[in-house]
Amino acid sequence: MLFNSIAFLLFFPLVCVVYFCIPSAQVRARNVFLLVASYYFYMNWEPAYAVLLLVSTIVTYLSALGIERYAKNKKAFLVGSIVLNLAILFMFKYYNFVTHSIESLLQMTNVAIKFPDFKLLLPVGISFYTFQALGYTIDVYRGTIKPEKSFVTYALFVSFFPQLVAGPIERAKNLLPQFHKPHKFDTDAFIQGFKLMLWGYFMKLCIADGVSYYVDAVFNNLPNHNGTSILLASFYFTFQIFCDFGGYSLIAIGAAKCLGFTLMQNFNSPYLSRSPRDFWHRWHISLSSWFGDYVYKPLGGSRCSEAKHQRNLFLTMLISGVWHGANWTFIVWGGLHGIFLCVNSLIRKFFGKKEIKLLVPIKIVGTFIMAMFCWIFFRANTLSDSFLAIRKIFTEPGLLYNGTGKPAIILPLILIVILMCKEIKDEFFKRPPMFLHNKNNAISILSSVFLIVVIILCGQFNGGQFIYFQF
Repeated sequence: MLFNSIAFLLFFPLVCVVYFCIPSAQVRARNVFLLVASYYFYMNWEPAYAVLLLVSTIVTYLSALGIERYAKNKKAFLVGSIVLNLAILFMFKYYNFVTHSIESLLQMTNVAIKFPDFKLLLPVGISFYTFQALGYTIDVYRGTIKPEKSFVTYALFVSFFPQLVAGPIERAKNLLPQFHKPHKFDTDAFIQGFKLMLWGYFMKLCIADGVSYYVDAVFNNLPNHNGTSILLASFYFTFQIFCDFGGYSLIAIGAAKCLGFTLMQNFNSPYLSRSPRDFWHRWHISLSSWFGDYVYKPLGGSRCSEAKHQRNLFLTMLISGVWHGANWTFIVWGGLHGIFLCVNSLIRKFFGKKEIKLLVPIKIVGTFIMAMFCWIFFRANTLSDSFLAIRKIFTEPGLLYNGTGKPAIILPLILIVILMCKEIKDEFFKRPPMFLHNKNNAISILSSVFLIVVIILCGQFNGGQFIYFQF
């Protein structure tokens, strides 16, 4: 079920009403209801794939109990949980990519081998809930949390519908305890959650979906476009990916807040970052922190020789690229970010960490250009398309493509300026957004109504999927 669908606009209010009609003291009954609602939400895509969600839940639930009960063999339970979950992920997400790559490599040596080709539909959100469940098992193994005894509560932790299919990837120590608390209806929290959802819908419907026509028209037909059009499409995609995923995260966080739950922040003005390192502290925070805790630090983190530290940075980002998709474009994207992080780390080591205020604008622009350059590989359909786009940007200037109509070019620019004005105000003036926390009820209501009107007038209501659903 898409957040930007009529079905969700009917589903979510109904869930809120029923949830708060159940007495707050009946925590288990509420959890059972939310679990059923979450599985219904997920099964709207492909009911059969709910079985995979259930299998992942059962495996990690039993593994955690085994780790606690059979401490001497706890490593076996951990390894078993990781192997089984990653095997499912590999089969549905990476099998065809790996086998086709091997076949192509062998053909270069005149060896012809054909692997079975499985036409499997990628389950929505499989990478997200798999990582969330594995993080729980690893935390139990490390002794940072106790295993959850209630299967219903743990199953809800894995499948909680606001963040099930695209995050934030929650940690057990943050979300699990919340399912044990009796949440009473909080008017202020509900209003704040609603307004977070509104801003998320603005980002998704008005900006992300507004520029998607231009981005798709150019990137899906690169040979017929000049460098100027490709540059604008790259700029637009830089905001499309942010507003699409950032918008989803805000809707998820807002929906959870309406129900009384607090999810972690997933984005923090990433395009105002001062460095590649700063960018990954602000972009997809739940994933970058997950990789930091469960990949980077186990590799040795920064507590090792400089050479190994650089290796750990690069490998972590390379694995992040693989996580994003079964395509060489994502692997190169991750590798590029790894290189930029390594260079940034060396600069910090040899030139110090002190920030010079006069250089902040230059750093922000430079980091933005770096991110936009890397996004070309992320968006291009193939590696050859990526290199073609970059070559044309530098060698083939020309008139701007406007086949989708001038409003489709100008309006998104205006909306992006509005977005960035808000981001700059939040970043440099440290004041909460007016429409979210203004104590004047009249201003608060008027700003919300204004935002709704903007969404209605400028939004695209074609039910476009969120980009990160493919991961």
